[in-house]
This record gives sequence, C-alpha cells and structure tokens, in this order.
Amino acid sequence: MAGAPEWPDVESLLPPLAGREVLDLGCGFGEFARWAAAQGATRVDALDVSERMLERARELTPPGIPVHYRQADLDEVALPTASYDVAYSALVVHYLTDLERFLAMVHRALRPGSTLVLTTEHPIYTAPTDPHWLDDSGRRVWPVDRYGEEGERVRDWLAPGVRKQHRTFGTLVNGLVDAGFTLRRAVDWRPSPQLVRAEPSLSEEVDRPMFLLLAADR
Repeated sequence: MAGAPEWPDVESLLPPLAGREVLDLGCGFGEFARWAAAQGATRVDALDVSERMLERARELTPPGIPVHYRQADLDEVALPTASYDVAYSALVVHYLTDLERFLAMVHRALRPGSTLVLTTEHPIYTAPTDPHWLDDSGRRVWPVDRYGEEGERVRDWLAPGVRKQHRTFGTLVNGLVDAGFTLRRAVDWRPSPQLVRAEPSLSEEVDRPMFLLLAADR
C-alpha cells in the first residue's frame, strides 16, 4: 500500500481515522487495516474472500491491534447496519458481479456522515478486447473498443483466465448516487511529473490511467 504510487492520492481522500470504526473490504494481507489502526481507529473489520491471504494478514498483525479479520465473499456477505464511520475498498469492485448490491450494503453499514473511499481499475483500462498498447505509425495508442459493452472480461493477470467486470465511468458514479451516496471526488489517477522522473515506466499512466479513485459521503 505505502509503496503503491497512487497511495498519497488515495490517502488524501480519507478522513482522519482517530476514534473511528473502519471497514476494509478486500483487505488482502491487511496493510491498510494495520495502517488504519496505527492512525487511531478504534476498530477495523477487515474482510477478504481468500483465507490464505487472511492467514498471512493475521501473522503480520501484532497482538493487541484492534483489527478483526474475517473471510467473506463481498458479492454475498451481509454487514451490520449503521456500524462504521469509514469504509475502504481497494481494487476490488472490478471483481464483483453485483455492484448495485455491494454499494447498497455498504451504504447501510455506514453511519450518517461517514465516508466511502474505493479504488478500481479504470474503465478505460478494463474496456478493450485486447488490453495492450498498439503502434499507430510510430505513435503508441491505447485501444478503447467495447467501452459501452459492460460485463465480464477475462484477463491473464498473475494467473491465466482471471475474470473481471468492466463498467463505464457513468455506471460506477451513478451506482454510488443511486445507493444514496454523495460523490465528493473522482480522480482519474495519473502520476505526477516527479513520480515519472523517479520511475519512468509510470509515464504510460499519464496517457492511459489504470486506476479510478472515488470518494463519497453517506
């Protein structure tokens, strides 16, 4: 998390966590959950579908830290009503098949005045049939075919045949609004010039953002 180039921009979307009860949806190895506890969160409920990741998260979490890990499929899980002040979900919703259900569930789980921050693969990144740069007479271009054709995309990413969901920018934003959230910020993430100078491989993210960052209030 801390080493992710987009993290400073994600962090800027989060409210102060001291004294807050936090929900981490898709916690992986628990890095954000531990960070939230270090920021003063009184409780962090961290959910992930992978028990293997949760086992590692528990190993990395010192005793006495107020983080509670639980195995859960976010397409099916039920959450307690009005139980959290902040919800965070990093690079998860593009795996979920029922976005409407997920956002409605999170909205119910949050207290009035609370915040949801989520990151997802950008629709420009998820849309193409073949997500690779093309050479157009010496000029590198990103294909954006099938943008309006929402639904499953099968990708080879870390493993072959990974199933993801492509949704348009409008579907993502309107999904938040329809669930009852007020959109506060939408960021087509791209690296700063300083980041590009430090890591030239990030330059392609200026032309084709890979991530979309969304902050919404309950």
